[in-house]
Amino acid sequence: MTEVKKEQDQSPHFNGLWWLVLLGLIIWNLTTFWPHNQTEAALTYSGFIDQVVQNHVANVVIQESQIQGEFTDPQALPAEDLTIPDVVATPTATDSGQSTDNAQPILYDSFITVFPESVGDPQLLPLLESHDVIIQAQTASTPWFVVLLSNGFPFLLMLVVLYWMGRQAAQNQKGIFNFGQSKARQYEEHRVEVTFDDVAGADEAKRDLQEVVDFLRHPKKYHELGARIPRGVLLAGPPGTGKTLMARAVAGEAGVPFFSLSASEFVEMFVGVGASRVRDLFQRAKAASPSIVFIDELDAVGRRRGAGLGAVNDEREQTLNQLLVEMDGFDEHQELILMAASNRPDVLDPALLRPGRFDRRIVVNMPDRSGRQGILRIHTRHIPLAEDVDLDLLARTTTGFSGADLANLCNESALIAARNEHEKVSMTDFEEAVDKVLLGGVRPLLLDPNERRIVAFHEAGHALVAWYTPLADPVHKVTIIPRGRALGVTEQVPGEDHYNYSRGYLIARLAVMLGGRTSEELMIGEPTTGAENDLVEATRLARRMVTRWGMGSLDAMAFVNDEEQPFLGYELARGQDFSEETAAHIDHDIQELLHERHTYVRELLKKRRNKLIELADTLLQEETIDQNELKNILGSRPLAEVEQIPLASKPEYANSK
Repeated sequence: MTEVKKEQDQSPHFNGLWWLVLLGLIIWNLTTFWPHNQTEAALTYSGFIDQVVQNHVANVVIQESQIQGEFTDPQALPAEDLTIPDVVATPTATDSGQSTDNAQPILYDSFITVFPESVGDPQLLPLLESHDVIIQAQTASTPWFVVLLSNGFPFLLMLVVLYWMGRQAAQNQKGIFNFGQSKARQYEEHRVEVTFDDVAGADEAKRDLQEVVDFLRHPKKYHELGARIPRGVLLAGPPGTGKTLMARAVAGEAGVPFFSLSASEFVEMFVGVGASRVRDLFQRAKAASPSIVFIDELDAVGRRRGAGLGAVNDEREQTLNQLLVEMDGFDEHQELILMAASNRPDVLDPALLRPGRFDRRIVVNMPDRSGRQGILRIHTRHIPLAEDVDLDLLARTTTGFSGADLANLCNESALIAARNEHEKVSMTDFEEAVDKVLLGGVRPLLLDPNERRIVAFHEAGHALVAWYTPLADPVHKVTIIPRGRALGVTEQVPGEDHYNYSRGYLIARLAVMLGGRTSEELMIGEPTTGAENDLVEATRLARRMVTRWGMGSLDAMAFVNDEEQPFLGYELARGQDFSEETAAHIDHDIQELLHERHTYVRELLKKRRNKLIELADTLLQEETIDQNELKNILGSRPLAEVEQIPLASKPEYANSK
């Protein structure tokens, strides 16, 4: 029934105005082209003069070059005086079957002719006066339809345009009186088709949200026991982990209306519009309860009030205040749940996070290996896969990928397979897609032999240090093909997900980062600018080891800096929480750690100099080396042993190198 009605609404139709226009056109055509008796003769000018001379003309009307007039008596005119001779008679049959030419002439009451303006006739008026012809002169008249088009059509067009603009404004809710209405998109229960089966990689969050679904499905049993349904559920986690998808899955499982909008849609240039839209949103949601209201990117309006420097955004704070009031105004028996998502829960206002508003905070973390495998299985359901595709291997090689990254990976692999005209998506397509997502597309960059040699030794240094450092992540691939912004890449893939990093693992990472620059120093004779990113990341990691994780000479002390503080005002007001002498200790520990690793890498590369040269020559020939070829060149990896790195213990920091 619903589909038939929709088709009927979309069928073309005419309103009453267009029917009137069509009827007028039909009447005009009938009156213009309908055949009628001819009583007006089209005379030649000479024929007209002859009729005047014979006193057959009673009066004339002269209008520019056209002369119309009436005869004193009906006249039968000769054919030579007519511009278009008429058929004046038709043969009639006799009783004997022979035809006769008896013609009945046509009698004309009036006539029309054309005055020769280019030649002129100065004797016409005296001739007409001498034969007592009544003369009447008229100016040219504009046809009625021309007057209608020139005067009435612009007014009619203006009315049509105004009517159309009014309809558009009413349909899109963008009229001048609709600023205060909410822009939330409502999805009815039969339109929300996402369920928990479409979500993978967040099993803990799904378990927490199952209880919310049960609240909405069976609210009566909780009300009977005096329980209150949670008013707010905050989904927090890194970008791309599926927070919005999780909220839609809750609505799909519960089978209730789902209102979705972004927090930035509340705020407009007009003061008070955001608060008005908040009131309208909750009014609509309460009317459709039980329902779910989902606000994405809550930090757009929920940031902490009174933070930072400069003027305060009054409009945003008014919107936040109204949101707080509406959440407090929930009826205890109102089946309405507010769900929100944010990548930065640390910047949200404390009044928004207290119990009674957002009662539950559910963290949606990055997926682990089994979670990544489940996500890949969901996103490859509609992709024809070749037999060599191993989703478990892909899950192991995509450590650190979010759900959005994995969805993009599956799409990129399908695009690559289509571009290569494959019937199915193979493992080779997935590997190429992984390289494109992680490293960027291949750049057709032409390097001279000397630069290619520098890049080859740089990447060979990274790979060799990673191979012979026991606690470093295994090397998966080494290439000197330029990709993205990199001239070459050494790709390491951890065997398992890490959630807690030891000091040995971190110093192994430092060693791998410094391997490229140290290889340049040994084999080229001087460092190049290609190690810029390696030095930045190594220094950043060393600083965190010393200041955050207590891995320096200051022992178990943490000095958290404000590199992630989102509010400038708080940073300036609090200031530095350690002395200048302590800052000098921190700088010395960072320098000592990097210097020690640099020395370790230099000795390792000197000891394996022949392997380093062989690896660089192979890269120059083949450009890309995988794990099996690395094993043939470098041999087996050593067993993992924790290397003891001495800490800086000297108090004379100024004399240290």
